[in-house]
Amino acid sequence: MPIKSYLALAYENQLEALRSELLDLGCEVIPSENKDVLVVVTDVPSQAEDEVLLERLQGLEHIRHLTLVSAFEDEKS
Repeated sequence: MPIKSYLALAYENQLEALRSELLDLGCEVIPSENKDVLVVVTDVPSQAEDEVLLERLQGLEHIRHLTLVSAFEDEKS
């Protein structure tokens, strides 16, 4: 079960639109308190679904940059 966290940057004045897109994908989204950045946490059942989700994340209309911060995969899955 891959669990990953990312920092997501939106295009100028598009942070809330990006947050909505991420929530629509089923991601947990935590806004930064002092910067225009979102912390995005993903949790999917398989590596294949993780790859599909990453493609969808990278293709979002309002995303300017996405950086992987941390990743964990439960080897039991």
